[in-house]
Amino acid sequence: MNLLRPLAAAAALAVPALVCAQSSVTIYGIADLAVRRTSGLSAANAAVPSGSATALASGVNNTSRLGFRGREDLAGGLFAVFNLETGLNLDTGLPANAKFFDRASTVGLGGGWGTVTAGRQTNLLADAIGPVDPVGMRFAAFNPNIATTALSAHGLGIEYGSAGATTGSYRLDNAVKYTGRFGPVTARAMHGFGENLAGTRPQSSTGAGLAYADGGLALSGAWQTFRSPAGLTLDAATVGAAYQWGAVRLAANTGRSEAETTATARTVQQVQSLGSTWGVTSAVDLTAAVYRLNRQRTGQRDDGYTRAIFFAEYKLSRRSRLYAELDRTRWRDNFQGAANKPTGTGATVGLIHTF
Repeated sequence: MNLLRPLAAAAALAVPALVCAQSSVTIYGIADLAVRRTSGLSAANAAVPSGSATALASGVNNTSRLGFRGREDLAGGLFAVFNLETGLNLDTGLPANAKFFDRASTVGLGGGWGTVTAGRQTNLLADAIGPVDPVGMRFAAFNPNIATTALSAHGLGIEYGSAGATTGSYRLDNAVKYTGRFGPVTARAMHGFGENLAGTRPQSSTGAGLAYADGGLALSGAWQTFRSPAGLTLDAATVGAAYQWGAVRLAANTGRSEAETTATARTVQQVQSLGSTWGVTSAVDLTAAVYRLNRQRTGQRDDGYTRAIFFAEYKLSRRSRLYAELDRTRWRDNFQGAANKPTGTGATVGLIHTF
């Protein structure tokens, strides 16, 4: 018994050291569903020769999703984090992509020096346009800054970086990202491991980004290069600014990418955007923006489109909002296909709830 008492006391003293770390796990998400009517566009917002479509659309205001986020505070200011997030098609109840945690699948460590996360995560172009996109990153499937500037739907038909798809490189598998916040400045760096047997360069990606936010001013930019399995390169960059002046927010952004599609052919895409949000009252916001895309391809005629997007939102509560959306797209030089209409329009009424 005399021997057991000191051991029990030592164990009791050790327990607080093991449990003193503070940890938390948050379940969060967005449920966004709307009725959308289109002309010259399909229910999936692709150009069509004629006709109109009416459909339930998920994620017009913001992508429907379910996520789990956690943090544990460790000794000496160190902390551990994780994030798992999946996109949802609320109209069908199905995952948005074949990968269940398609939006985020990361674990990392952080401290006063910044945070390092590893796994599937957004590229630095996506991080950079977040603070300066004119419509606030709404309507991801239709927003040219998300689709083209940040490469969510680059339309090149080649996998650049370890994206796991040939349709876009907005998120990368096997990636390590550093984020450091120092006063008003945020610095980012990222490297995606190609994990290709042909060497370290195929399907790899490397980039850097810098942002500044102070008062009502936000400046944000990034550059990133991606390689295909065959070693073809895609270089992309973006820079933008936003300014909050009372109830009015002004935002502008420009992005450019240049991709080797074969050994002798290149595709250059440029997006310019400008827009404003006006807080009419504490409950009503109006947002309008114009995007212009120009595309140049080796041996082919230049083309592109201009797209205007308008949002009106009414805040029912801190978490729930009613919204209406209008958009018009005019394609140039048969960007959408010669057999299809040169213009497309859409109108949407929906409800978004965050939790």
